[in-house]
Amino acid sequence: MKKIRVFVIDDSAVVRQVLGELFSKDNSFEFLGSAADPIFAMDKMAHVWPDVIILDIEMPRMDGITFLRKIMKDRPTPVVICSTLTEEGSETAMIALSLGAAEVITKPKVGLKDFLHESSIHLTDAVLAASVINLGKLNVTPQNESKQNKPLNNDISQIQATEKIVAIGTSTGGTIALEDILTKLPRTSTPGIVIVQHMPEKFTEAFARRLNSVCEIEVREAKDGDRVLPGLALIAPGSRHMQIKRSGAQYYVEVTDGPLVNRHKPSVDVLFRSVAKHAGKNAKGIIMTGMGDDGAAGLLEMRQAGSYTIAQNEESCVVFGMPKEAIRRGAADLILPLGEIHKSIIGFY
Repeated sequence: MKKIRVFVIDDSAVVRQVLGELFSKDNSFEFLGSAADPIFAMDKMAHVWPDVIILDIEMPRMDGITFLRKIMKDRPTPVVICSTLTEEGSETAMIALSLGAAEVITKPKVGLKDFLHESSIHLTDAVLAASVINLGKLNVTPQNESKQNKPLNNDISQIQATEKIVAIGTSTGGTIALEDILTKLPRTSTPGIVIVQHMPEKFTEAFARRLNSVCEIEVREAKDGDRVLPGLALIAPGSRHMQIKRSGAQYYVEVTDGPLVNRHKPSVDVLFRSVAKHAGKNAKGIIMTGMGDDGAAGLLEMRQAGSYTIAQNEESCVVFGMPKEAIRRGAADLILPLGEIHKSIIGFY
């Protein structure tokens, strides 16, 4: 009997090891190998193409949803999704199935190794079933549209993900406001934070150093390519715009020159718009004290993309300009006094 060739794509070394052992020991399968992300996998699979791919969702460089869409278009292959993001009935699971995944298996966030051993029968049965499906009869709708002709949002940045981002924009009075918030944040339960504070060139580095000396979390001036990580706040350099980008499941910042936006560089709008585009509902946006309207349009885009948005209230602002304009445009889900804002950041996972 012909063995079923299996390839595993998962950034967890534990998953790759346990599944490699599982499928190597079972005479029904030929384990072709594994890779930490789809780009490495494509190089390896080019030599011998698998009959079934076991695929994670959150990975560096390219996420599983993007790869699934690509593989079903370029070289349709049975795929079993195995991810922590695919709880029963979740949007992520529905998107994976709509794109042609044969089955979705949810990994736990803790106790992974034990789960993989205990679920060996489920995993091997899923791969056996996937190996005999007729891909031509899978109900994969054109442009990933549902039967009701509503577009299905299959961008991973707009569905629930593990890594979260908090984006903060502020101006006049913001140095004191930021210190009030950041000094209250514990390192262990604070998501990655990206900040635009209107401030001249060379001042931001000293400001970040001062905050770092009084905060439990790490605070530093952002450099191009820095990862956005839990327990870290990155402050945009003066006279440079800062945006977030996404590589697979990871966020990083892009620091660039460019024209003034809303009379500012760095501009809050530039940051917020990039967060709306690349993080969506995996982000919170906070606009605080400052003159003018920089950030109001970007915060509205964040809210429309599914982010939860907060504006500082008038009573606690040094200048109630930027938050006022954001509130006027309907960009804020919630209005909070300065002393309460840190509570909305802690534990945002």
